[in-house]
Amino acid sequence: MAEHAEKQIDTKTLWGGKISPFSTSYGKLMMWFFLVSDALTFGGLLIAYGFTRFNAQAAWPIGEETFNSLPFLGHGYPLIYVALMTFILIVSSVTMVLAVEAGHRMDRKGVTKWMIATIIGGFFFVGSQAWEWSHFIHGSEFGKVELSDGSQAIVKGHFGELQNFTVVEAGKHHKKGAVIKDEFEGDLMHQFQHAVEKGHIENGIIKLHDGSLAKVNKAADHDMVLVIKEDGKYRQTGQKITGAEASKLYYESINSGKPHKVIYGANLKQNEYGPQQYGQFFFFITGFHGFHVFSGVCFNIIILLGVLKGTYHKRGHYEMVEKTGLYWHFVDLVWVFVFTFFYLV
Repeated sequence: MAEHAEKQIDTKTLWGGKISPFSTSYGKLMMWFFLVSDALTFGGLLIAYGFTRFNAQAAWPIGEETFNSLPFLGHGYPLIYVALMTFILIVSSVTMVLAVEAGHRMDRKGVTKWMIATIIGGFFFVGSQAWEWSHFIHGSEFGKVELSDGSQAIVKGHFGELQNFTVVEAGKHHKKGAVIKDEFEGDLMHQFQHAVEKGHIENGIIKLHDGSLAKVNKAADHDMVLVIKEDGKYRQTGQKITGAEASKLYYESINSGKPHKVIYGANLKQNEYGPQQYGQFFFFITGFHGFHVFSGVCFNIIILLGVLKGTYHKRGHYEMVEKTGLYWHFVDLVWVFVFTFFYLV
């Protein structure tokens, strides 16, 4: 048999340790390890969300119906604000790229400028997410209603403005005939929704906190549609009820005098928009991502302080900016998937 001589590798070609085989610093390599592990965590959460949604089918909320508000402008703007949040976050990823590029050129002023822009974008996103959470928690003006056959329905349309409460029976603070108006914006609505949840409205008469009884005066609703989200004795998930019948069924529940016939907003125990699991997934996944964004903003501020002090310029490189940039790009990429799963699909 022929003997095969082993090929000898010279010492210049052979890697002997002590330095990175990929010309990558220890810090950047560890950041990549962290990002891969974090990606697996988010992947597991989104897979669990997708599995749960698949089982719920028609009962699951639609993003463009749930998130259709703009600050100061009210409802009727499906996904506009969420799209703006997403755009700002993507732009902040671009500014981070520009900061890293400026660091490669040892341009301290450029790094400072683009880092500040990135931090502003991050703060805007975190603040916007807090506003979205607040809107999601407080819910719509209609709420989710339990109908007489036990089915659950979400309500769409234009809720008639609450004008005032006219006292028909005196209590501790209000005299008979008194007209109660909004002292603060939304005060009447808050009282109305609280009374509905507690079952303190019957036949259009609301029981106020001081024990007085008052007639509810409000403008007419428009374009009301009930969408069944949970089966009842006669109605099935996905069925839509419109017109006078929708209004009749809705106000039968409102004026029943029974508690918990209407649910406003969402928390970990109840959810106006659909199945309870939807709210739980929304709070956990978007909250987990929001925590990452907030952490990224804090990291960027710390790195910016180092840039301003000249720490990295003295070292002769801006690798710390590049490492925090990797984290920031990861946060942006994860949001693309979260945005798709919760708002678009």
